[in-house]
Amino acid sequence: MKNLTFLPGKPLPLGATVVTGGVNFSVFTRNGTDVILELFENPEDGESSYTYQFDPDLNKTGDIWHVFVSGLEKNALYLYRVDGPFRPNEGLRFNQHKFLLDPYAKALTPCSIFKNMDKPYQRPPHIDPDLAYSSSHTALDFPKCIVIDDDEFDWQGDRPLNYPLQHCVVYEAHVKGLTVDKSSGLPYGGTYRGVIEAIPYLKELGITSLELLPINEFDEYENTRKNPRTGERLENYWGYSTIAFFAPKATYAFNQEGPGPVHEFKEMVRELHKAGIEVILDIVFNHTAEGNERGVTMSFRGFDNPIYYMLEDNKRYYRNYSGCGNTVNCNHPVVRTLILDCLRYWVTEMHIDGFRFDLGSILGRGPRGELLDNPPMLERIAEDPVLRQTKIIAEAWDAGGAYQVGWFPGGRWAEWNDRFRDEVRMFWRGDSGALHNFATRITGSADLYLRDGRKPFHSINFLSSHDGFTLNDLVTYNGKHNEENGEENRDGQDRNCSYNYGFEGPSVNPEIEDIRNRQVKNLMLSLLISLGTPMLQMGDEIRRTQGGNNNAYCQDNEISWMNWDFCEKYADVFRFVREVIRFRRNHPVFLRTDFLTGRNTGTNAAPDISWFGTNGQPADWLKQDQFIAFRLMGNRASTFADSDDNDFYVIYNASVRDITVTIPPSPPGKKWFRAIDTSRMSPEDILEPGREEMLPNQEKYVILARCSVVLISRIV
Repeated sequence: MKNLTFLPGKPLPLGATVVTGGVNFSVFTRNGTDVILELFENPEDGESSYTYQFDPDLNKTGDIWHVFVSGLEKNALYLYRVDGPFRPNEGLRFNQHKFLLDPYAKALTPCSIFKNMDKPYQRPPHIDPDLAYSSSHTALDFPKCIVIDDDEFDWQGDRPLNYPLQHCVVYEAHVKGLTVDKSSGLPYGGTYRGVIEAIPYLKELGITSLELLPINEFDEYENTRKNPRTGERLENYWGYSTIAFFAPKATYAFNQEGPGPVHEFKEMVRELHKAGIEVILDIVFNHTAEGNERGVTMSFRGFDNPIYYMLEDNKRYYRNYSGCGNTVNCNHPVVRTLILDCLRYWVTEMHIDGFRFDLGSILGRGPRGELLDNPPMLERIAEDPVLRQTKIIAEAWDAGGAYQVGWFPGGRWAEWNDRFRDEVRMFWRGDSGALHNFATRITGSADLYLRDGRKPFHSINFLSSHDGFTLNDLVTYNGKHNEENGEENRDGQDRNCSYNYGFEGPSVNPEIEDIRNRQVKNLMLSLLISLGTPMLQMGDEIRRTQGGNNNAYCQDNEISWMNWDFCEKYADVFRFVREVIRFRRNHPVFLRTDFLTGRNTGTNAAPDISWFGTNGQPADWLKQDQFIAFRLMGNRASTFADSDDNDFYVIYNASVRDITVTIPPSPPGKKWFRAIDTSRMSPEDILEPGREEMLPNQEKYVILARCSVVLISRIV
């Protein structure tokens, strides 16, 4: 690093930008009085090679501090230090001794300030550590920002796929957990390249969209608890604790040096797109890893604490609507710009197809934590012209009590529908009184989305996610078993709507195992042929288990990882899910863009949906329980589907008794054929297209206890 010349530079764009002859650095601080740029030779260096103190007369425009470093090349390493008032009771926490990550950094070196807890960035043992002004000064264990040149990657003509949401089947997965287990047998398991190696599996399953748990840089070693069984230190596995929003996680790359993680991430996206699979990122703008007043200053807090975070009236303390110590001040104009810049970067430079916003309700809170009627942040995301084709999906609640499912503001947002999760679970568990809610959920949740003009596909339907039981554990455990999290089983949800069918945990009893297998299929079928956008959790299609742990955020081990041996053990479940996904995608009636009405919609047209009891008569909603049947009409005039389709008769029996069902007549000139019956053994549980079996008795059908049946009408 020689012959560097420091020139005034430009205020925009923010971050480190490679231009002809050098690198332009630009960073925001309003209340800081001095900004220092530190350049490093090596990732492990504790001291910088070059230090440049910005001259406010030359290197400042408004609140933006900037410098052009002539002679500096891409992949250079850098950090900042910022001086200013240290008055915690006023919310000001500047400290010139603290190294800071650039909020716009596009890559970090793989290092942890928490891994070696005896190092200077350990939380000090002061009674009030946040009031102590630390003079420790070393970058030894501090990750360095990397100057990235985004133009040097060959995208080979790739662009985001941006499928219409109603045609999507989403698969939530963890980059590392998908392939890291030795059972995968993949050379690059646990990395972005490992995801590429898993593409044939994802293609065979038939999903359209891969939703990745957070890949923005986080520090897995911030968790200090130990596993009480093994004594091993627990880690932050999920990644919901961001330290750099623009940077893909370095340790998920095979080549972790320099631009390696950025290139491998882009390669993963490009190859997934070639295979016809979208990429959706789970992104965490609601809080950062800096924590509360006792946390660690590593970026935003050191640049301008009261702008980046919501503070209490006593500004020493942080408002905490995230449950993680702090809350990002999302509706401050400076922070809104950061978030929009970040989203645009992932779309334009990383070719991302969509985002799922963790604790999305926080993005609708004002600086004092109030829920805003017309949150500018949410509206800007929805209306941003660059993001107009990008999927935006909200987790429409937060840890501060906000719950906005069906009411999420801002326009075109889709939402994780946890009511679908709970109410479909309760129906199949056999709960009395669950039928009406079940019927509402499987037909698109019109009670939630019709009132504000949204469509069925704005409901992201799911039965399990990273947060909670896996689908297998939902039918295997009555209660959570989180003892290995080191919190004495106090963490995680207590309301799981689960049932173990007579034995807690894995069972060798064939009758119990048969019920569990069938219930997994019933639940999957209910999810995949419901109106709305279905989302599966990684491994549910092969009954992945977490041993009853419903909060595996800290389990970077076999508890959370995909066990690929289950592909063989539960091959019948995998085949069933694969074929139901194909069944859904082949039939427009399940991909409707408008809600069902239950009314005649044309001359001599039957209602688009009709509900029935066991006797073939219209459903008696006051008397029926644990059983429902309905007919879906496939004619375009009555369904508003994208094209004509077959008619279907769907029967769900969640009761513990077999039922002889009277079937209404098939449409003129057609007969009913059995397509799906979850009581039958594979491959008879779902028949391949064109091989459906005509019912010998077109008036009666015996549906066994805890089973589902789908009939399809066809011309004989």
